[in-house]
Amino acid sequence: MTQTVQEILVSEVVFREDLYPRIETSATTVQKYAEDLDVLPPAEVNQYKELIDGWHRWTAHKKRGAEKIRVVITETKSDAELLELAIERNALHGLQLSQADKKAMAQRIYNATVEKDRKGKKEHLAKILSVSQRVVHDWLSRIDKDAKTDRDRRIFDRWLACWTDEENAEAEDIDRATATRIACESADLQKCTKSDQARAEHATDFDPPIYNVWKQQDKTAGSSHFGNSEVRWLDNLLYLYTQPFDVVVDPFAGGGSTIDLCKKRLRRYFVSDRKPIVEREKDIRQHDLTNDLPPLHKQLWKDVRLVYLDPPYWKQAEGQYSNDPADLANMPLEQFNDTLAGIINGFASKIGKEEPAYIALIIQPTQWKAPERSFVDHVGDMLRRVKFPVEMRFSAPYESQQCNAQMVEWAKAERRCLVLTREIVVWRVTK
Repeated sequence: MTQTVQEILVSEVVFREDLYPRIETSATTVQKYAEDLDVLPPAEVNQYKELIDGWHRWTAHKKRGAEKIRVVITETKSDAELLELAIERNALHGLQLSQADKKAMAQRIYNATVEKDRKGKKEHLAKILSVSQRVVHDWLSRIDKDAKTDRDRRIFDRWLACWTDEENAEAEDIDRATATRIACESADLQKCTKSDQARAEHATDFDPPIYNVWKQQDKTAGSSHFGNSEVRWLDNLLYLYTQPFDVVVDPFAGGGSTIDLCKKRLRRYFVSDRKPIVEREKDIRQHDLTNDLPPLHKQLWKDVRLVYLDPPYWKQAEGQYSNDPADLANMPLEQFNDTLAGIINGFASKIGKEEPAYIALIIQPTQWKAPERSFVDHVGDMLRRVKFPVEMRFSAPYESQQCNAQMVEWAKAERRCLVLTREIVVWRVTK
């Protein structure tokens, strides 16, 4: 830092309260300084004339109506440097900072310092504030505790999202063993809050499904996305087929509702999509399931208890996601059937090796957009191609408003019935 002394206009001095350490001021000191401005040492500003030290001297000049003030100009490189310099000046001379002021400044600077850069920061603050390291440690212990709590929560959230311990350690700049320990400790349901435990065990805000007809009058609020399935259906499946901290795989993640629900119910989740929506690109992995299965770490497959499949319903979604012929929605029917069955059987080859696991497929027969409005039974096609035992079949009917007047008139004229239901088939996979 370089310093020069000069006179500047009193009106040019910029007082930034957010970068000035003094919390309490003294009207008596201002009055005393105003009585004899000539004997006062210069105030200190940076190259932008922002006040570093000398609020009482500067205010005394304003009180006297002085036009100019002598200042030392010290160049600073950042707001943080200006604040630390201002604290150091006020801690050493003049009307010094009170202990309350020093504590507040220590906490402000420490809070503004990223966690990985905090090493040695307490010693530095003790020096510029002219207090002992023990005092600084006491002032900042709550921040350290809160920072640790926040870090542990971030690690837990990433663990729920099926990040590996290595990825978690790298994200937090800690060793792998620490990341592993924190994730393991967080995965103890008994250590969770009572409200988290209740949500994880479906003990609150949930009515257990009793029958295999899941009629939903109103769509659950959430992200609007073409092909979004009803969140309540997934919640029922989590209740029926998973336990807290089991892994749920959703390779057609759509708007990301699986993420939100799994976090609420404390299920781990691996979600991906061929083309994640922009607003959730950081949460949803980009992966094309028609090429291969999602790239789960080998240790995760044994913990997968539910694979949740809500694929494009063939012609019903044609051109909605892309014009790529490799898109499920754009394939010829036979290719669609073979690809979708291959996906289901592929997942079945990976799961259920230690404990039973389940694959749930949500799909609606294609009719209105099928060639000649023919009824295309996708569930029947899959049952013929997938040989694992069916645990249950659920019916999820639409409201009749799903059909417009044109469709109703066609049904009357052709003496045909319109499709008003989707089906959820659940296969049980064991080895």
